[in-house]
Amino acid sequence: MSELSSKAVESNAFYINPDRSVAVINYNEEYIQDVFQLINSQGFYNLVHLYLDESQLAVTNKVEGLDAKTYISILKAILIDDKDNYEKYDNEQILKSIEDFYSYYRSYFRVSLINKHDSAIAKSDFMNIDNHFNEVVIHLYRAIEEKLQGFTNRTYRQVNAGTNACVLTQTIKWNTPQKYQSLESIRFLDTLMLRPPMMMHTKSNKREGTFSEVFDNPIEKFDGTQKDWYCFPAKIGESLTFIYFHRDYFVSGIALANLFEVADRESIAGQKPDEILLFGLNKTEGDVSHYYHDEANNIWIGEVPYNDKTTYFGYMKKMCLTLHNLHMIYENHLPIHGSMVKISFSNGKTKSVVFFGDSGAGKSESIEALQEVADDKIINIETIFDDMGSFAFDEKGNVYAQGTETGAFVRLDDLSSSVAFNNMDRGIYLNPELKNARVILPANTYKHVVEHHSIDMWVYANNYDAEIGLHQFPDEEKAKATFISGKRKALGTTDEVGMSTTFFANPFGPVQEEERTRPIIDKVFNKLYQDKVYVGEIYTHLGYDKSKDSLHESAKELLNELMNN
Repeated sequence: MSELSSKAVESNAFYINPDRSVAVINYNEEYIQDVFQLINSQGFYNLVHLYLDESQLAVTNKVEGLDAKTYISILKAILIDDKDNYEKYDNEQILKSIEDFYSYYRSYFRVSLINKHDSAIAKSDFMNIDNHFNEVVIHLYRAIEEKLQGFTNRTYRQVNAGTNACVLTQTIKWNTPQKYQSLESIRFLDTLMLRPPMMMHTKSNKREGTFSEVFDNPIEKFDGTQKDWYCFPAKIGESLTFIYFHRDYFVSGIALANLFEVADRESIAGQKPDEILLFGLNKTEGDVSHYYHDEANNIWIGEVPYNDKTTYFGYMKKMCLTLHNLHMIYENHLPIHGSMVKISFSNGKTKSVVFFGDSGAGKSESIEALQEVADDKIINIETIFDDMGSFAFDEKGNVYAQGTETGAFVRLDDLSSSVAFNNMDRGIYLNPELKNARVILPANTYKHVVEHHSIDMWVYANNYDAEIGLHQFPDEEKAKATFISGKRKALGTTDEVGMSTTFFANPFGPVQEEERTRPIIDKVFNKLYQDKVYVGEIYTHLGYDKSKDSLHESAKELLNELMNN
């Protein structure tokens, strides 16, 4: 693959790509059991070589001017107390270099793999295996550090020295149409163990544009191998989605675990997926992302190119949701770009509210403001969906809502510090030091997300009008016009600026299939007005001020409406 990084280095068991800051350790190929095996491994040599290459670009330490073989021989000499072979170098300089080398390795996103089929290791033991590798790495660092400084430490920090995550993989035979046989050898992620909080860094921090249709099946471009590619099998709503990604995208591939339910073997074996995503193809039309509808096999296919831009997690998440939403539209469900919460109040009432709007309109902020003004009037807020759901009709013709994700992908700026810190031990943080920093937090169980939820209120998050408060649409057509126009003031969460309009506030499906979506919108609005469901808008004021005072006023009106009507 010509576009792929030429900096990547690989031994049997250890793949490392400094261009993507990703390292993949395959325990089936080689399982490191002690510090001597580690320091003598080809993978360790490759890591030292990469580190020295990088440190020599601004070398201030003569130890780092050495070649990898000499550097490793110094480390071995320290381990066996062979002072003659390392004391010619300054202990302080060696120690400083070791500290920097250890930090260099830990700056990578490091994932270890165990394939269930090639190993007698029981599923229940895979975490212990990974824990042991982490202990070996930290033991090597501490042994060298303490020998050089001449005393043992008084304070120890149990960091994730070896890996950030460990994954069990397996090959599963699924109902593979002829065209898709190139995917058969690619292993599925079966079980994942994460070591949060996970601080991940990618080259890109913003998503651009929408996804357009192509008329050639992207599968024809796929030439990936079992070594380079993996599949995250996701349950997105009630859809089965196979998310194939190049290993340089392991940051996004692992982050999916906090957002979507991992499909089990029974859900995959002998089944045909509703959607397939190929993430990290060497070439796509115009080097951008597209979708294709394979009508013969009834599969929606997405393609995302391998480049720096697509390292941002938003590309993986939104392409998955676009494919799912297109599938939903063809099933006569209405994709909803918004958040749904079930709120229990102190007066005994429970209300289900859907906040609707495009990115940056103030959906998450409205929910948080409601919590802040409610004091003890709210007993519990349960998230049904955080970003994308759908409305559909049951067999009696009633409208119900259903979620897609089990997690939430939110801007850190939108969270109060208490929410951000209280969930730190479960969070996956993406570029936390940059503008548009994000965190992915688990929010609800899959079983509950896909249940049929009734709707008590549906409000449009209006961030562009100067009014304050809550407004109910008495007229169905006016309500429909507001929701369909999808107006908002862009706040820099995507590549848009200023006022923008997006059909039904949803560039992930409805925009692409407007003609098919409109009759479903008509049917939903008609039924909600028939049933006298509250349909309105909340003025979030986010396009005007960031103080939240105006939003809090609007939230008070919302609270009053929900509790007293």
